[in-house]
Amino acid sequence: MAALSCHFHPINYLNSHKFNRRIKHSISCSAQPIQSNIKVVINGAAKEIGRAAIVAVTNARGMEVAGAVDTCHVGEDIGQVCGMEEPLEIPILNDLTMVLGSISQSKATAVVVDFTDPSSVYDNVKQATAFGMKSVVYVPRIKLDTVAALSAFCEKASMGVLVAPTLSIGSILLQQAAISASFHYRNVEIVESKPNANDLPSAEANQIANNLSNLGQIYNREDSSTDVLARGQVLGDGIRVHSLVLPGLPSSTTVHFSGLGEGNEFNWCRFTLSSMTSQMYNVSCQACC
Repeated sequence: MAALSCHFHPINYLNSHKFNRRIKHSISCSAQPIQSNIKVVINGAAKEIGRAAIVAVTNARGMEVAGAVDTCHVGEDIGQVCGMEEPLEIPILNDLTMVLGSISQSKATAVVVDFTDPSSVYDNVKQATAFGMKSVVYVPRIKLDTVAALSAFCEKASMGVLVAPTLSIGSILLQQAAISASFHYRNVEIVESKPNANDLPSAEANQIANNLSNLGQIYNREDSSTDVLARGQVLGDGIRVHSLVLPGLPSSTTVHFSGLGEGNEFNWCRFTLSSMTSQMYNVSCQACC
């Protein structure tokens, strides 16, 4: 697709007999390509986060929903499944290959956003890469081995993939604060609260433990025993995690640090991420010397 761009140019002519300057005009035109919208395929479209992504892409500039893949609500219009006022005329399909093949024929720039599960994400990215499409992956509890395999595959294929451990800005800030503090403290424990008992320790607690591990130290050396169940589950390099589950309880994650300060006295700090609503988070910090 192209747009016609025209420019108006004045041209000066000098008449040698009368020494008059006359001005004529010319018009030059050129065809310039119009950049089309990025086609976005949502894999896991019927999930809550998938439906939110459908709405966000529909309302965003420069992007458009080109496909919806899921094993639920197959054949239904994804716009109606998302509760939109008007249907998007895009049915939910359970065949990722069919959707990718249809889009690849249009030669448009496309990306696949994957909200599926750890067992299928590697094959999904391979399929997207085979059709020349980049992938954005948000799959909680994805294993580091899978991330490493994706990285190696995409590097060999010269195709990028973004693996997002979290979509919360507040969670990212919490993780960055925890990493910065970990260089100054040798004891750390994570306490999280959840309204239900699904996926414990949570993906967020696992991610924090992964980030704090392999930084050159083993935490909680004085209390490394795992025999006492009340002391929580040990993740990574000695990081303890405690999960509090109460129905109706707001979700929150707190990272506690302590270590010896000047005069061999212990000091501590803690960083807390608490959810006020499903879309608003509060990050707070407390410290004592």
